[in-house]
Amino acid sequence: MRNTKLQQKYDAFVDYFQEHMPLAASELQYHNPYELLVAVILSAQCTDKRVNMTTPALFERFPDPQSMADSTADEIYTYIKSISYPNNKSKNLLGMAQSLVYDFGGVVPDNLDDLQRLPGVGRKTANVMMAVAFNQPAMPVDTHVFRVANRIGLTKNSKNVMETERTLVKHFPQEVLSNAHHWLILHGRYVCHARKPLCEKCGIFNICDYHKKKVLSLQLDK
Repeated sequence: MRNTKLQQKYDAFVDYFQEHMPLAASELQYHNPYELLVAVILSAQCTDKRVNMTTPALFERFPDPQSMADSTADEIYTYIKSISYPNNKSKNLLGMAQSLVYDFGGVVPDNLDDLQRLPGVGRKTANVMMAVAFNQPAMPVDTHVFRVANRIGLTKNSKNVMETERTLVKHFPQEVLSNAHHWLILHGRYVCHARKPLCEKCGIFNICDYHKKKVLSLQLDK
């Protein structure tokens, strides 16, 4: 049986962001599914800002999967060395491009299972592709979504990202699922910071478990 109070929290969350951020989107810069896939692989444990500074030269040299597949990990590395974990990512990008060329005819697959067959593509990256590139209902859960959802109280004591994903998918309406992913990320990026959340600037403090605990703690200290 669905938790009514929890669902009311989700409904309030959706209502707020539909009014204040109706057009949520990825901040990664790309022009096609191939470029988005490269950017998402690079964005693991790295800021979108840094990725966006790196990809223009990378895409100029490798405008399609074939050109990247014909290269080497060492050459790819020279374009992404300012990104976190460039050694692993250069190998993953080469493997991904070769798999696209030899297994998928140079076309980025549009289903979760085939996407996860690509080197460097886990469930989160595959879900991002489904949501952003192919406009399908999906809930990618990275560390930011995991943190913010737990802090607000959309999830309760989730042990891992898969459990968080299942809970969010269960409670968000399917038609806003992909937007909700961006809402959580952007809220965490600009308001609900990990170390010092800007509760005074938060529009959903009234439904946030963290804020309620913070207020209660201040009252007890008086």
